[in-house]
Amino acid sequence: MVLPTKTPDRKLIFGKETLEHLTEKIRGSKEITAVFLNVERMATPTKKELEAAWGMRVFDRFTVVLHIFRGNARTREARLQVALAELPLLRSHLKNNGAPLDGRGRGSRYIMGSGESFLQVQQRLLKDKEAKIRRALERLRRKRLLLGRQRRRREFPVISVLGYTNCGKTTLIKALTGDAAVQPRDQLFATLDVTAHAGSLPSRLTVIYMDTIGFLSQLPHSLIESFSATLEDVAHSDLLIHVRDVSHPDTEQQKASVLSALRGLRLPAALLDSMVEVHNKVDLVPGHSPVGPHAVAVSALLGLGLEELKAKLEDAVLRATGRRALTLRVQLAGAQLRESELILW
Repeated sequence: MVLPTKTPDRKLIFGKETLEHLTEKIRGSKEITAVFLNVERMATPTKKELEAAWGMRVFDRFTVVLHIFRGNARTREARLQVALAELPLLRSHLKNNGAPLDGRGRGSRYIMGSGESFLQVQQRLLKDKEAKIRRALERLRRKRLLLGRQRRRREFPVISVLGYTNCGKTTLIKALTGDAAVQPRDQLFATLDVTAHAGSLPSRLTVIYMDTIGFLSQLPHSLIESFSATLEDVAHSDLLIHVRDVSHPDTEQQKASVLSALRGLRLPAALLDSMVEVHNKVDLVPGHSPVGPHAVAVSALLGLGLEELKAKLEDAVLRATGRRALTLRVQLAGAQLRESELILW
């Protein structure tokens, strides 16, 4: 249902008549088991009031995306980032549930003579937890920067693969590298970590493809902050690939969301200008023809257009890194050794 709402962070998100109409519809329909409100965050009192009125769970964008993130967090860094993103929700619940109050409205229960109320103790514990999570993430960030410097010292060009969630980034990386360990999944935010995969370009130059977290329109701000460290690797790339699902009805809106998020990362202008746009899933859009000098149509699943894409990537990588591919033909003596070919970068 599409309905007007008041300011989402107010206690009363709907007008009285709208709320009564909704309550009657929800209560009278046995097949409805939960309600999703398309707002970024509901105030905790609003959530509690609506759940009491409707007799079922009520979700907003923040809780739905956080639930998906929690289910897909597999590495220690991803779990720490989800835990950090969850803290505002825990603080909100604590603030609204609070400690028992006496009749005069002041906190009346203290913990073991410490001079702290139950609410103050819980707030302090959450603050300590946040500090501990941030320290752990900082250690992981420094380790990732060290690994990145080691990659650059070995002179492996880095290509970051970006795109809206579930656009086929991981499938494309598997097609480009032939890495059997890469297992794409048809679900939102299947990738919550930046993972590196080695591949070769037509001139046999080895490159590193970085699989990144997917983007989402109107992603809650606290979730963006929590995962911003994950996207730091993007800024150190030599080339960006923006993968688009051109079969999706909202593909243009998804493109705008990704570009907006990338601008928010304050990436170098030259990196954004050289970005290669991959129109994925063209097998589902007969007759699709990409527009623009940096656009290539492929089907990562079926292997269509991959050779053209690799050629374009090689050209872009050579320009970005200042390399040149030179072919030297050397005459060798001997009846069986006629001519050898050596490629230098």
